[in-house]
Amino acid sequence: MTTQETPHATQAVLYVCAARAGAVTVSVTRAREEGRAFAKQNAMRIVREINDAFGDPEPRQRPGWVEVREMARRGEIDVVIVRWPNALSPVVELQYPEVDQLGAHGVQIRYAWEPLAALAGAAPETTRLWPLARKMTQPGALRS
Repeated sequence: MTTQETPHATQAVLYVCAARAGAVTVSVTRAREEGRAFAKQNAMRIVREINDAFGDPEPRQRPGWVEVREMARRGEIDVVIVRWPNALSPVVELQYPEVDQLGAHGVQIRYAWEPLAALAGAAPETTRLWPLARKMTQPGALRS
């Protein structure tokens, strides 16, 4: 199903934090492709793609994430699309303050990776299910 972009489409940032500085890896490419497809399927307009080098677990130490926070504060976005929770931080305790900060400005975090896209899309409060989502993204978590 394709959607038409409308002037009132949900404004989204595609945030990618998946590689070392300057590297374009398969994970970066996949995160971008999945994020763009997710936005299209959900009638969202990506107003900016922001990339950070993976490494520092503290999101507020990354220039791209600081920019995301500022865009939320200024009311420029409705949604931040990430592939999965670890794009924000591999440390769960560092994810919650960021979710809360964005939520205070009416901004949701949505997951582009299919198993999590369905989970987070159910209701805004399901963003708080990140510990479950984190377990799902651990190596071997989806094995039978």
